[in-house]
Amino acid sequence: MPFQHAGVAGQVLDGGAGAGFDSWGRRFLEKAAGVMKAIQFHEPGGPEVLQYDEVPVPEIGAGEVLVRVHAVGINPPDWYLREGLKVMPPEMRPPLEYPLTPGTDMSGVVEAVAPDVQDFAVGDAVFGMLRFPGFDGRTYAEYVAAPASDLALKPAELDHVRAAGAPMAVLTAWQYLVDLGHNVASPFTGQVHQPVPITDGMTVLVNGAAGGVGHFAVQLAKWKGARVIAVASGRHEQFLRKLGADEFIDYTTTRAADVVSDVDVVIDAVGGPESKLFLRTLKRGGTMLPVFFAEYDEAETARLGITVSNIQVRSNGPQLADIARLFDEGSLQVGIDSTYPLSEAGSAHTRAAQGHIQGKIVLTVAS
Repeated sequence: MPFQHAGVAGQVLDGGAGAGFDSWGRRFLEKAAGVMKAIQFHEPGGPEVLQYDEVPVPEIGAGEVLVRVHAVGINPPDWYLREGLKVMPPEMRPPLEYPLTPGTDMSGVVEAVAPDVQDFAVGDAVFGMLRFPGFDGRTYAEYVAAPASDLALKPAELDHVRAAGAPMAVLTAWQYLVDLGHNVASPFTGQVHQPVPITDGMTVLVNGAAGGVGHFAVQLAKWKGARVIAVASGRHEQFLRKLGADEFIDYTTTRAADVVSDVDVVIDAVGGPESKLFLRTLKRGGTMLPVFFAEYDEAETARLGITVSNIQVRSNGPQLADIARLFDEGSLQVGIDSTYPLSEAGSAHTRAAQGHIQGKIVLTVAS
């Protein structure tokens, strides 16, 4: 179908132009031939199944733009997909058709625009979380066809690496604490989450505060006026205090449930069987917000008058546009744990599996 596109008129493909031609020229010729590099896997497994393949450049449809990807943020759903979604109950697993290209988060520059897209133009720097919940984002690639509704203009204060690290993690924290943005019930509870109205003077505890969702939850809770208690390992203390944490607990030496009480909200970005211990930190009528699968005793939560609520984060370009303003104002920062070239996605997944991540892991694609 016809679409607006980035031109190359007046540019001479001269191999004698120097080393710069090697990278730029290869990308141009591959794009002209309709091929690109992308990460695929042909069967479920560990990081070793991720392959750096040559695949067709995607075509865009109605409501989409073609983005030349500069950086890709990696997230837990990426390795859940790579492993065959075994983390999900069998009855909830969608059928998978291989080969698959993982990824939802990216930052890049618009190269083509469908005729019905009005909000973006060729040359715009954008970032977004694509087609989530779902596993068709396909951002581990040099180009991606992106729904315009999932995108926002990249914050001017963030480079592509930091912008790519933000979308899923910051939208998760935003939809828990600020604005849900939809009326779809969580598949895990059957209930529609109601964001907690955080006000000045409230106390918010964030468990797993140094990770992707956690470090944004710390900042958003502080932005809303809360006193923030951050729980993480000791090596993350200075990082979290710089982000605004008022109090820090090193979980390797101190159990938060033994020293904290009368908290209004707990955001648990760790999950697992020990989540129930954080119920003891909450005041009666408080709220527990588990980000990952967690175990709670329903009778105990009822006895304590505690509300447990969660979300399934969803793509939302307008929310990202609001969040972008906070990045540009300096109210939010993106922590970067490490970066890897796209071709080394397997190494990035290996790093993720090691845990103790500070901020986000990002794949670099284009310069």
